[in-house]
Amino acid sequence: MIITHTKGRGSKIHLHLDGEYQITTDVDFWAENFIKDGTDIDEDEWQELVTKINYKKAVNKCYDLLSRRDHSVKELRTKLLRTVDEISADKAIDRMLELGYLNDEHYAEVLFKHLRDDKRMSKGFIKQEMYKRGISSDIINSLFDTEEVDNVSSACELILTKYSRKLNQEGGKDKVFATLVRKGFTYSDVKSAFNMIENDEYEQ
Repeated sequence: MIITHTKGRGSKIHLHLDGEYQITTDVDFWAENFIKDGTDIDEDEWQELVTKINYKKAVNKCYDLLSRRDHSVKELRTKLLRTVDEISADKAIDRMLELGYLNDEHYAEVLFKHLRDDKRMSKGFIKQEMYKRGISSDIINSLFDTEEVDNVSSACELILTKYSRKLNQEGGKDKVFATLVRKGFTYSDVKSAFNMIENDEYEQ
């Protein structure tokens, strides 16, 4: 098989075998793994090159995604598999773990506090969201053993901030009540929250 390359847009390099396009990489990779045009390579040499290209693609994708926000291992792997093969994805994730860029326990702590303190989610919805993000049940249970979630306080905050305008509408209180129950707050939690607010017992 005769390998050749052509330059694409920006930093892209397109590789061809016997004149047919095969795969795209970038100028940095090609500078490190350059093969002179017209070189005759065998299948094993080609597959080794493809494996390196896909791994670099997976690592670059990891850096891109993690630069935007933290991810759990499961989240990151799911996103990687949209564009790279399983072997490359798993190798890239192992590299991120080795570098300390992935840590499910740390991610879970940050996510938990965001959902509790910023989003004011109920305990049940926090657990659901964390499961959805790929956090293991062991990490979630351990976190809930050490951290408190005050559903009544969270309900009060939501009533006074996010849903305050709804209260002025016809049937507003009932609508807000129903909304909070759908969000995982118990009937008792919501009733207590409204009682505290109406009796000026809640301090923000």
